[in-house]
Amino acid sequence: MYDSQVGVREIGGENRGDHVEMYLASVKLGPGYSWCAAFVSWCYQNAGVDAPISGWVPSFAMKNKRIYQRGKFLKRKPQMGDVFMIWYYKLNRPAHIGFVDHWGEKWITTVEGNTGDDGSREGDGVYRKRRLKKQVWAVSDFVGSTDKQ
Repeated sequence: MYDSQVGVREIGGENRGDHVEMYLASVKLGPGYSWCAAFVSWCYQNAGVDAPISGWVPSFAMKNKRIYQRGKFLKRKPQMGDVFMIWYYKLNRPAHIGFVDHWGEKWITTVEGNTGDDGSREGDGVYRKRRLKKQVWAVSDFVGSTDKQ
């Protein structure tokens, strides 16, 4: 579901556009808000996954859903459909979120909203990206797999 959104771009200003505003509306936020978490929530809602209906990244950091944190597998290896979060020390919280598409040895492939080619958490669209695993603070599983590593 989430990969069907790759290529969506903001239109008409920062954090604006029909798709962006649809993601934001799904979590009861109006135009102009940061939307990475709203994108994740919209995708899960449309896939029938029981996950937070929230535009706030820390909502997805529930301890009982975390499977990976700071370089350690807590339950299993992350897989497609799990969500990764990046910690921002300046904010003292996880402040960017997206989907794990592939978990490699050193790199992960992701699909993220409100990002850009530069890796920003305030970008202009939905992108498929490659990130170093060491950038990831935590990964949560809302899809419900019980597979162990």
